[in-house]
Parts: sequence; structure tokens; C-alpha cells
Amino acid sequence: MKQDHGELKLSILKHRARALAKVPEKADANLQSLEIIEFRLASETYGIESKYIREIYPLKEFTPIPGTPSFVLGLANVRGQILSVIDLKKFFNLPEKGLGELNKIIIVQNELVEFGILADVIIGVCKVMLKDIQESPPMVPGIGAQYLRGITKERMAVLEMEKILNDEKMIISVTERGN
Repeated sequence: MKQDHGELKLSILKHRARALAKVPEKADANLQSLEIIEFRLASETYGIESKYIREIYPLKEFTPIPGTPSFVLGLANVRGQILSVIDLKKFFNLPEKGLGELNKIIIVQNELVEFGILADVIIGVCKVMLKDIQESPPMVPGIGAQYLRGITKERMAVLEMEKILNDEKMIISVTERGN
């Protein structure tokens, strides 16, 4: 017996509904990717996962803070919010090239802390497959391996931002002095 046209449509729709109602299997880890903001420090390329970045802002002015570690560039006013600016070149003991007119502040954050990271040049946004991030060699010059998630085939060092944001060295406290 032939099904009439209406029953055929109904059968097709039921089949599609069952297929769409299935719970999707977890995505294969090899197919997962990260959205990375790529930037340059000294002559090297670095990346930060975009979920840690609030915004990128041009460095116009900053106020140095006496008595802070050398990697603390100072404070910057970003639309009325005062943020610490960290120079990762000094934090990682990388060669410095000085400040230029193109420097940007990458404002990074997690649920506990927020500060700016000085970048020489912002390259752009890219997607990196998790499978393409290779474990970093244990002796990366200047950078402690604990701060690197890994290195891509294009030699971009992907930073482990959660560890940098939660590092005790990033918390600078000011104590009052009595007269």
C-alpha cells in the first residue's frame, strides 16, 4: 500500500524530530578550539584566551608607582577606572624595546582580579585547535613553564592566564607608614 502524501510528510517530520531530540555527544577534544588574542612582546608572539580579556585599550598615559616590583609599569586611567599595568617583558625577563606610540593595554580579568598587560603590538584574533597546542619545553628562556599553556606550530606562546591572574606576585599591597 502506498502512503499518501500527508502521511509521508508526517513520517519524515517525526524522523527529523527524533534525530534533533538526541543529546549531542561531547565534542571530541581534538576538534575543540580556543579563541586567542595574538600580540607581540619584544620579538616573540604570545596569545591569551579571549575569555580572560575585557578589552584592549591604547596606552596613553600611566603613572609610575614607587616601591613596586619592576614589572609593575604603573597605573592607568581607563575611562575612569584606575588599573595596574603589568609589563610581562619584565615579569618574564624578556629583552625590552622601550615604549612606543603603538603600545596597547590588554585588560585581563577573572572573578578575583583585573589588570592591564602591556603589549607592543596587537596582531589580531585567531582560533587555535587544542590539539595544535604543544606542551612547552621545560626550559623556555625567561618564561617559567608554569605560565605557558603551550606553543603552537606557528611558534605562538599561549599564556596560562588563570595562573598569571592568580599569581601572588601580581597582588601588590600598599601599607601605611606612621609618622
